[in-house]
Amino acid sequence: MVLEIIGKIIEILPEKSGQSANGEWRKQEYILETETSYPKKICFVVWGDKIEQFNLKQGELVEISVDLESREYNGRWYTDVKAWKVSKEQVSSNNEEPNEDHDHYETEKENKLSLNDGDIPF
Repeated sequence: MVLEIIGKIIEILPEKSGQSANGEWRKQEYILETETSYPKKICFVVWGDKIEQFNLKQGELVEISVDLESREYNGRWYTDVKAWKVSKEQVSSNNEEPNEDHDHYETEKENKLSLNDGDIPF
């Protein structure tokens, strides 16, 4: 499943770094707000060298491709939204909403998911 989200970068959080058994790591978190009838704020993370590669700026309109991953720690579940691709050129810069009747996520879900017989849609 491919999940793509279009929105505007409204906040850039401080970069975090550290040391793990696998070596040094760096991550940068961003807050994106969708430009739909019912705007949603999404915190996503960019890891390592992709921070400089994507070079995201506050106020930019972008389309991000993300992976979702959840993990359990001490009985609680945490979900990461990890960006692996960012497109700036292909995103329309006018403030026109792509589809006023549906959120972008719902439109993308309808376009990208195909169900085989017996598949569950969730």
